[in-house]
Amino acid sequence: MSTDTTMSGDSTGTPAARPEISTVPEIPEIPEIPAVPTESITADIVVVGGGLAGICAAVGAARQGSRVTLVQNRPVLGGNSSSEVRVWVCGATAHGVHMFARETGIMGELFVENQYRNPDGNPYYWDLLLLETVRAEPNISLFLNTDVTEVEADGPAGHRTVLSVTGWMSGSERRIRFAAPAFIDCSGDGLVGHLAGAESMRGSEDRETYGESWAPEHPEDDMLGSTILFYTKDVGHPQRFVAPSFAIDIEKTSIPENRVIRQDMNGCAYWWIEWGGDLDIVRDNERIRDELQAVCYGIWDHIKNSGRFDAENLSLEWIGAVPGKREYRRFVGDHVLTQHDVLGQTEFEDRVAFGGWSIDLHPVGGVYASERGSRHWHPDGNYHIPLRSLFSRNVTNLWMAGRDISASHVAFGTTRVMATCAILGEAAGIASALAGRLGVAPRDLAADHLTELRRALVRADASVLGVRDEDPSNLALRARASASSSKQTLASTRSTGRLPLDHDLGLVLPVDPDLDALEILVDAEQETELVLEVHSTSKPQNYLPHERRRSVRVPALPGRSWVRAQLDWTPGSPGNAFVVLRANPSLSVHRGDHAEPGTVTMLHRDLPPEERYSAQWREWKETLHGSGICFRSTAPTEAFAPCRVVGGFARPYGGPNMWVSAPLAEDPQPVVTLEWEEPQTIASVDLLLDDDVNEDLINLHHHRTEAEIMPTLVRAARLEVLREGAWEEIARLDDNRRRHRVLPLRSPVTTRSLRMVVEETNGAPAAHVVAVRAWGE
Repeated sequence: MSTDTTMSGDSTGTPAARPEISTVPEIPEIPEIPAVPTESITADIVVVGGGLAGICAAVGAARQGSRVTLVQNRPVLGGNSSSEVRVWVCGATAHGVHMFARETGIMGELFVENQYRNPDGNPYYWDLLLLETVRAEPNISLFLNTDVTEVEADGPAGHRTVLSVTGWMSGSERRIRFAAPAFIDCSGDGLVGHLAGAESMRGSEDRETYGESWAPEHPEDDMLGSTILFYTKDVGHPQRFVAPSFAIDIEKTSIPENRVIRQDMNGCAYWWIEWGGDLDIVRDNERIRDELQAVCYGIWDHIKNSGRFDAENLSLEWIGAVPGKREYRRFVGDHVLTQHDVLGQTEFEDRVAFGGWSIDLHPVGGVYASERGSRHWHPDGNYHIPLRSLFSRNVTNLWMAGRDISASHVAFGTTRVMATCAILGEAAGIASALAGRLGVAPRDLAADHLTELRRALVRADASVLGVRDEDPSNLALRARASASSSKQTLASTRSTGRLPLDHDLGLVLPVDPDLDALEILVDAEQETELVLEVHSTSKPQNYLPHERRRSVRVPALPGRSWVRAQLDWTPGSPGNAFVVLRANPSLSVHRGDHAEPGTVTMLHRDLPPEERYSAQWREWKETLHGSGICFRSTAPTEAFAPCRVVGGFARPYGGPNMWVSAPLAEDPQPVVTLEWEEPQTIASVDLLLDDDVNEDLINLHHHRTEAEIMPTLVRAARLEVLREGAWEEIARLDDNRRRHRVLPLRSPVTTRSLRMVVEETNGAPAAHVVAVRAWGE
């Protein structure tokens, strides 16, 4: 066929129209759009969120034998405590306001080990400790950089069940589906529960909802804001700082007048760099981050370039890129913790954890507010948190721990701090593992299996108050305990200097069985009298005067003397006495060189002007830390008898609850012995040692505790059993720096006598042992 397209015209000579030629390009075969395959992981429990709540939930469940998947959306563990955010880990001690209140269990292990490994409060060493703690558990599978964004759930609104969660692992291009019979939402923001349809709360409930005096009159959407911190460093030579264009000029704000700024402040000393409480903390996260960084650069510009600070050699070492969130969703459980539960210290039957931080609420304006950055209401001591606040009331297999538990906005003001979140995580992890083992739902565990749960918590040394060791599997409960010696007197007689009695002073000491007379070393400027009052405390975990039992006036002659006050008080059961020494400007007491076990000396302070904003000011707030006054209690005490290592409470609660030997100078290798009427077969032994829970530790050292290992801990000891008339070593401790030691035996042994021989402490002048527990096969 010809391809010539020239055609002759018609008879008129008009050219003929050219035909249209359409060329259709050949369409190549379109490749199929690639899809990322979904991997599937199955476990007994899925924990979403790798902050302290998630870490402790995962470890707590794993130690119960459950297979756990821990999913974290960041490259590091630790959440707000990690090197990405660097918030201090605070808890029930409330920076030393509450006595004998530091957490035990997993959080306690982290505090004590960090004290040894991380004396300078290096945030990267803290990261490392958290990572190693998780990796040490063979039952945990860890997925970092994995952001859960999908939840598969089934069932009607009032009875939902989570089937799986799916996340994207950034950097690895992996889509992973995690399935399990139970899920623990430790994500902070509560995304898992939200996507599962769990009932939740946000903002502030009104005053009538729970009858809370600190709640607003009308419900509000406001929340606590987020914070970004910064660190500085002296580089030893002049260092300029050119502020970025977006830095806030803080001199045009109220910040310099309403907040404390010093060139020596770092990190969480700037906790008040807070903003976003009147926004949506999650949706507006990027906007909040930008504003907070602009404030940080503005503060640094003010320090470097205003001429008001000695900051020439200072450089900006680090500034956060991840806002530390305080508040978002709170899920509704079978119980909503309220202001009344916190301040009234409600003794829940299903208590599984405790807190002690003040109800700590912040102004919605954050850093720009004209009010102080926070207001506080302290309970009289540690309060309880029930299991029913740790599971969803409408999603049958959803547990929660951390800042998304079932609490009112006001109560959340205390439960939100990280050490409390951590012990809630451990409680949820242990409870979830036990529920799985029993094949029951969370609500049924709370209703029908509290005895089993209490035993699991106690055996794990979890942070729970007022729960006795009554586990029949503990062979030690059938034994009689004796010791080579025990502490029988309370006395501190070596003076390190005088302390004017210009304020009331309080001495808390255990009374078992009675308080006969008390002798105080005083200096009197003239003939005068010392007034002492004996008060009982309101609850076993409280260390404040409650009800006056005795009042005594005794003469004090000029000069130095031991003044004897006959008190004659016998409480109905062993407990603590709070002895008040009334202020007398003519008297000085003497400061001792140590604090006797179970005792604390407190100073009474009047409400200072800078604290007048407080709704509740703690008059008894300051202590003679690590020491006390010189005193002698004349009656012998049974508070440290060897029977304390068997059963009872595993922490101070109405007394110190531990065996303390005579001084090592008198009894160089103290021995505590358990004896049974019938032979027992022992496969493992648990030791609980005294790590001084009155020492207020903190991960990044808001304040520094000098000792890197708690001196009260037993450093070296051996376990022996009596067989065929001879003592045989079956296990030992060496270089110990931990409270809870589980010692499995190489093979079970049958005996009627087991003893612990303390060879060395970490510096304490006597041996301290909280509990000895023995377990069969």
